[in-house]
Amino acid sequence: MKNIKILIVEDEKRIRDMVVKYLAREGFTCLEASNGEEGIERFETDVVDLVIMDVMMPVMDGWSCLREIRQRSETVPVIMLTARSEENDKLFGFELGVDDYLTKPFSVKELMVRIKALLKRSGVQSVKDQLTYGNTVVDTKAHRVLIEGKVLELTATEYDLILYFANNMNIALSRETIIDRIWGYDYFGDFRTVDTHIKRLRKKIDGGDFRIETVRGVGYQARCCDE
Repeated sequence: MKNIKILIVEDEKRIRDMVVKYLAREGFTCLEASNGEEGIERFETDVVDLVIMDVMMPVMDGWSCLREIRQRSETVPVIMLTARSEENDKLFGFELGVDDYLTKPFSVKELMVRIKALLKRSGVQSVKDQLTYGNTVVDTKAHRVLIEGKVLELTATEYDLILYFANNMNIALSRETIIDRIWGYDYFGDFRTVDTHIKRLRKKIDGGDFRIETVRGVGYQARCCDE
């Protein structure tokens, strides 16, 4: 199953973090950029399946970035986020190659529906419903984890942690990165929160082939013991 990468080009970190967190829960790999220039750099260095981009940004706005992207690819789907709702602005965007629009403020659930529709239309496979690691299955559709067919009793945060690690297998993740992705950038708690949650989570997944290991001096990484 293809690992679907979505590029989010948005100067407001709060919105960017909200979108990234939700898409990661759905099994997507997210790439981030805070302006149009950064967006083009990420687009050129990574294989991107879909772009979500704001119109009004510093350094390079969304329209200019879209022109550059369309010179490199005429087929990658692009969703524009805009505070503008005037018909002329939307017509201008469609002429440049926009595939869909969302007007701020928007619902991330609606964004998810539009993403899946565009990916299906463009021929990109949808997010895998099940991620399997030996005797452990992460069911992204039902939002649950099973070991040898038995459903684990997980909190929402514990499920988010497993899914985040599953999407970053064998990658060492710092506590700060984990805090950002799971609790949000505006979280003011202690890094020990991560340690506490992972300690509890390890007890629940004990006996499974999906393991969360400590990386000394860094944080944690997930490994499959059945590999």
